[in-house]
Amino acid sequence: MASRMLSTVSLVIYPPKLGNSRWKTQFNPSSSLSSGFSKSGKIGERNRRTGWVQCEAVGESSQSQAPAVYKGVYGPWTVEDSDVREVLLYRAGLVTAASSFVLAASDAFLPSDSPLNNIVKQNFDLIYILGASGLGLSLYLIHIYVSEIKRTLQALWVLGVLGSLAIYTTLAQPAGQSLVTYVVDNPTAVWFVGPLFAALTGLVFKEGLCYGKLEAAVLTFIIPAVLLGHLAGVMDDQTKLTLLASWMALFVIFAGRKFTQPVKDDIGDKSIFMFNALSEDEKSALLEKLEQQKMTL
Repeated sequence: MASRMLSTVSLVIYPPKLGNSRWKTQFNPSSSLSSGFSKSGKIGERNRRTGWVQCEAVGESSQSQAPAVYKGVYGPWTVEDSDVREVLLYRAGLVTAASSFVLAASDAFLPSDSPLNNIVKQNFDLIYILGASGLGLSLYLIHIYVSEIKRTLQALWVLGVLGSLAIYTTLAQPAGQSLVTYVVDNPTAVWFVGPLFAALTGLVFKEGLCYGKLEAAVLTFIIPAVLLGHLAGVMDDQTKLTLLASWMALFVIFAGRKFTQPVKDDIGDKSIFMFNALSEDEKSALLEKLEQQKMTL
């Protein structure tokens, strides 16, 4: 067991409240790493705001009734209640985004005199806000180890929201149109709302790459194809509708299938997050200790 081998490094994490991305760490070279990870093999709760790259945690479940213990790169860890809540919120954000998009896009397929079509048209802006909010929540909670990638996706989302607000207040609202209707009628508006969908594309690309999800991989190409085709005016209406219908179906499948994954898959290796929370000196000490333990095997 890693907790037995690493005997001189201690790592203790105290998780902040949701929304606070700062970690509090304590490092005691004279104590045991196993005490920092707790006797049950867990490395404690933490608020993962820096994301992750390793897509699946590798480990072995504990044989007792205690929570399953997974072997991480820097030590064992377990799934905490806070982890479960965070993952469920991440998935709920995706469901909100997918449901909102499908509802708004259904306008292209419903009869113009349909009562449901009228309801959708009257609430385009509300639906858009709900969808953008759901996507924002998921991007806030997404686990990407390379923090620069995560911040880039979040920055794209912010740009898309600001662009949407600018188009709505300066052009769509004065013309008596909803934002969605204005973008449909004025392809150049894609420049302003496009970053929002670029962030969505990045999210589905990450999911497709990490988990081998076919629907996510296909969405990575369909989303920009629809937007760029509309912007450039090189796509006929029938092609747009075909791609739009595919986008709707795949988005629903993608969001729904997230709930079939084990929670630990969306968490990743918690020991990596713990390691990243250490100072450079503490990282060096831990790496040196791990190397020494390897040499003794």
